[in-house]
Amino acid sequence: MRNSARSLAPLTGGYLSLLAGVTLCFPGSLGAQAIVAGERGETVRAGGGMVVSEHPEASRAGAEVLAEGGNAVDAAISTGFALAVTHPSAGNIGGGGFMVIRFPDGTTTALDFREKAPVAAHPEMWLEEGEYSATRHHFSHWAVGVPGTVAGFERAARLYGSREWSRLVEPAVTLAQEGFQLTEGLAASLASVIRRYEEYPATVAAFSRSGTPYEAGETLRQPDLARTLARIRDRGAEDFYRGETARLIAAEMERGGGLITLADLARYQARERSPVTVDYRNHRVISMAPPSSGGVAIATMLNILEGFDVGSMEHNSPEYLHLLAEAMRRAFRDRAEYLADPDFVDVPVHALTSAGHAAALRSTINLERASDSSPLDVVEPAESLETTHYSVVDASGMAVSVTYTLEAGYGSGIVVPGAGFLLNNEMGDFNAGPGLTDDRGLIGTDPNLARPEQRMLSSMSPSIVERDGRLLAVVGSPGGRTIINTVLQLILNLTDFGMDLPTAVAAPRIHHQWLPDRIVMEEEGADSELVAALEALGHDVRVRGRQGLAHSILVDSATGELVGQPDVRNPDSGAAGVR
Repeated sequence: MRNSARSLAPLTGGYLSLLAGVTLCFPGSLGAQAIVAGERGETVRAGGGMVVSEHPEASRAGAEVLAEGGNAVDAAISTGFALAVTHPSAGNIGGGGFMVIRFPDGTTTALDFREKAPVAAHPEMWLEEGEYSATRHHFSHWAVGVPGTVAGFERAARLYGSREWSRLVEPAVTLAQEGFQLTEGLAASLASVIRRYEEYPATVAAFSRSGTPYEAGETLRQPDLARTLARIRDRGAEDFYRGETARLIAAEMERGGGLITLADLARYQARERSPVTVDYRNHRVISMAPPSSGGVAIATMLNILEGFDVGSMEHNSPEYLHLLAEAMRRAFRDRAEYLADPDFVDVPVHALTSAGHAAALRSTINLERASDSSPLDVVEPAESLETTHYSVVDASGMAVSVTYTLEAGYGSGIVVPGAGFLLNNEMGDFNAGPGLTDDRGLIGTDPNLARPEQRMLSSMSPSIVERDGRLLAVVGSPGGRTIINTVLQLILNLTDFGMDLPTAVAAPRIHHQWLPDRIVMEEEGADSELVAALEALGHDVRVRGRQGLAHSILVDSATGELVGQPDVRNPDSGAAGVR
C-alpha cells in the first residue's frame, strides 16, 4: 500500500485530494497546451510534463493527456494502451507488468499486474512422460499466463487517476483503427513474425496483408484490436475478464489445448504493493517489490557498492567493471535462492536489503581476483529480452515508472482470433520442475515453481530516483535479467559519476548474473585491452551488440526542466513533453 499516513483515494479522481497542502515546485501548469516532441531518439526538454517510451505516437498520446490536465498516472495508462498498438512485440493488453508511483509529496506506491498461473497449473506441468519439455514451457498454449495489464491499468486509474477512463483508452482505439506508419525496423520485425508463427492464422492476419509482409512506410491498421480496445474503453476491465474479450480468450485456449478458463480470467486481480527503497549516499532509489526481483537486487548491489569509493574509479575501467560484476554475481545468487511471489513464499526482503547482509557479501569480494560461480549453486531459466519500459512525470512532480511485457518478443505468437492482440508466454518464467537444476541452466528449487494463481518471478525494475528528498529521475529498461543491471548502471552513472542524462543512457553496459559465470559486455565499450584486463582478473568475457533500452526522464537541477531521453540504442523511440 501507499507509504503514507493518508488513506488511499478509492475512486477515479481521488488523487486530487492527495495534493492538498503540497507545494508544487515544477515549472509549467496543469493547463499547459503545447506539445513538444523530438525526432525519433532525440532529447526533449519541457517544463510541464514528459513521457518517454518505445514509440513516438505512444509518447504523444501520454503527453496530450498531460497537456489537458491529466496526471502522470493518466498519461502512463494512455501511453501503455497506445504501445499495445504501436509496439506489438512487447506493448500489450495480453501480458502484464509493474508500475511504480512517486507522488509530489514524496510518498510512494506500486501496482503489481504481473500475470498469474491458471488454477490448473502445477509444479510438474512442464514434464512430458517425466522429461522436461522446453516447447511446452515456452512455446505452447500452456505457456500463457492469465494477463494482468488491463486490470492493472484500471486499478491505477481508480486509485490515482484524474481523467475519465474512456479518454485514456481512446488514443489507442484511434491508432488501431486509423493505423500508423511502419518504420523499417518494425516492418522487418513483423515480417519475421509471420514466418515464425504461420501456424496461427490470426497472427498472420493481424500483422500482414494476407500473408504478404508490410513494407516500411506502409500503414498498419488493426481493426480487430480496435474493436477490443473500444470494448475496454466502454466497459473497462469487466469486458476483458468477464465479457466478450474474455470469451474470445477462453475459446482460443480451448482450441489450442491451453489451461486458462473463463473462471481464471474472472478471478484475476491486480495488487497494490509497497515499493522496495534503498538509500545510496545522498540518494534514494524506489523500485519494484516481489514478485519482481528488480528492487531487491538493485538494493543489494547498491548496499554492497556503498562500501567502496565508486566515484573515484574511472568509468568503464577494469577496476570498476570487476567490482560491478562481483556485486552483480552476489545479488543474482540471492535472486535465484530466495525470490518469488510473496503471496506464496515468505520472501525475506528486509534481510536481503539490509546493511548487514550487504556487509557480509562485500567481505567476500576480492578486488584482485574474480570469484567462482559453482554449477552446484542455484541457476535460473532464460528470460526474454523483449520487454518495454516507459517513464512519465507531470507538471506537479508526480512520477510514474512502468515496465510491462509479453515475455518473449511477440509473446506466445498467438493472436486471439477476433480480438487482435497477442497472448504472453510468461509461464516460461516459472522454474522447470522440482529438482531439475542442472548445468544447462534449468532450475528446480521450490519458491518459483508453477502453482495455481502464483505470479512468476520477474526481473522488471521500474524505478524512481530521489536526490536530497527531491525527484531526480525516472528509469527502467527491457532486457530480461539484464534489466536489473542496466538500471543499476544508469543509477550509478547519475549518482557516482555525475553524468548528464544523455551520457548516462548512452554509456556502455555490462551484465553478470551469477550463472553462467561470465561478464557480458556491449560491443561499444569492449575494447581489446579492457577485455584482456578483465580476463587477467579471472573473468570469462563475452561481447554482444546492445543491452537494454533505458527510456528515462531527469529533472534538471539548474533549470527545473524535465529532460526526456529515449535510449539511443533504438532510434525509433521517442519523447514528448508539455510546455
